[in-house]
Amino acid sequence: MEGDGSPVRILHLEDSDLDAELIEAVLEGVGHPCVIERVMDRPAFAAAAQPDAHDLILADYVLPTFDGINALAIAREQCPETPFVFVSGTLGEDRAVEALKNGAVDYVTKQRLDRLPRTVLRALSEARLKADKRAAEAALQALNETLEIRIVERTRELANANAELHLQIAERERIEQALRLAQRLEAVGQLTSGVAHDFNNLLTVIAGNIEFLVNDVTTDRSKRRLTMMKQAAERGASLTAQLLAFSRRQQLEPTPVSLNQTVASMRDLLQSSIGGAVRIETTLQEGLWPALVDATQIELVILNLAINARDAMAVGGCLTIETANVTVTGTQTRPEQPMPGEYVMVAVSDTGTGMPPEVVERVFEPFFTTKEVGKGSGLGLAQAYGFVKQSGGGIRIDTVVGEGTSIKVYLPRVEGVAEAPPKGPCANDFAALPDSDGKPAVLVVDDDSAVREVTTTRLSEAGYDVREAGSGLAALASLEADVHVAAVVLDFAMPGMNGAEAAVEIRKRWPGLPILFVTGYADTKALMKAGAIGADGIVQKPFRDGDLERKVAEVIAKRPTAGLRLVSGGTSAF
Repeated sequence: MEGDGSPVRILHLEDSDLDAELIEAVLEGVGHPCVIERVMDRPAFAAAAQPDAHDLILADYVLPTFDGINALAIAREQCPETPFVFVSGTLGEDRAVEALKNGAVDYVTKQRLDRLPRTVLRALSEARLKADKRAAEAALQALNETLEIRIVERTRELANANAELHLQIAERERIEQALRLAQRLEAVGQLTSGVAHDFNNLLTVIAGNIEFLVNDVTTDRSKRRLTMMKQAAERGASLTAQLLAFSRRQQLEPTPVSLNQTVASMRDLLQSSIGGAVRIETTLQEGLWPALVDATQIELVILNLAINARDAMAVGGCLTIETANVTVTGTQTRPEQPMPGEYVMVAVSDTGTGMPPEVVERVFEPFFTTKEVGKGSGLGLAQAYGFVKQSGGGIRIDTVVGEGTSIKVYLPRVEGVAEAPPKGPCANDFAALPDSDGKPAVLVVDDDSAVREVTTTRLSEAGYDVREAGSGLAALASLEADVHVAAVVLDFAMPGMNGAEAAVEIRKRWPGLPILFVTGYADTKALMKAGAIGADGIVQKPFRDGDLERKVAEVIAKRPTAGLRLVSGGTSAF
């Protein structure tokens, strides 16, 4: 067909051989090869006039048994897209107009066959344009038919993407909120640990001098005042202990603990602490895993949670303590919550007022409380938070305003056999000789002169020959000058060379020399690195009655019995 190099396919209805040859000759002027299929009667025309079989139909108007009008009707019915042109010698103008109305695209008289090539080309061009239009309309229709489906699909894709974006935004906001909370708690923890250390030094001086003054006063009134001062110092020490628990600086002694036994043994204590107006119920799971936790501290946590629950309930409320083995699989959404893993859980639940979200956001911060002035310090949950996180667990709060609160404490379960404690110094490393007067010598190392005076006074009154050093370097120099020392009482937090660094150096030079740490807070990792083993190697400031003297006596009694071996830095050996 025109435009693609293929021949023009023509169906020619003509009964005259001469006219057919003449028309075929004229069609050579079209400029394209033509393939002509000639038919002469109705059956042959009806059989040949099929869709897409020809590019053009040329038809005479008058035939012996058939006429062009009937042929046009057959073509319109069977192949309406094929252009139809009359070529006749007897076609008048009226008939021509009627033929055009019935669907013919043009007509040419046999007397003017010179017009035939142009007519054929125009008919073919119009047919091609109509075909292109039909194709475009079909494509548009198909596009319209699929457009709604594609719009629905695209809308669904955008909705899914939007939902995913909202989830990502919500997750990012949750992570940022958890990070801000963790950073805030960490900053408060660092602040409280520093304050607790300095405050413990002050309390050590206060409490120590109160004890010294007790022996000097004679009137009952003065003694009562000193007793009140001592009780106030003890309350201050209790507050700093809670601050150290929150900042995770307390010294813990984790051991396998049965929480079922702990809860059962505390029932009488809990009942007396919360009063008879609140009913206590326990739900203890059989086959409970042992928890790896400090037994004393977990009792304090349960007691604090029970007291908080009591304060949140009216008369007639119910306090429920529950234990369970729990496997945490969900993601951590808040810093106080447990990481995925296996835990032993103890939950303290109440039927009280519950907590609104703004309270939950701050409930673990030290000194934050919703109680009236004088009714609470705001350190109970802060202490629980610090203890549980230091123990490797977590806390989850489930609360509904007006219905109650459940605080679930997750503690690590015991897995395998606990490692044996590190062995002490070799028995052949050290033996301290007493001075000529027979008193064991103790070196007290503390940068705070007031605290050092309290320490040395207590040890002197306990019968020890006390030497003093104001820094780690001064302690090393003192030991270099005189190694007749039974033990070193070493402050942990000192400027320059701190207690941990001094202890490491002392153990390098005098491996068997007993060291007792004195600290207002305890960096457990640093103390373990320095050789502190358990609570017996640490004395907390401010000193409790007889605690310092007892532990000094214990480390001296456990000291090796053979001669001191000077490893480095000295000139003598015993």
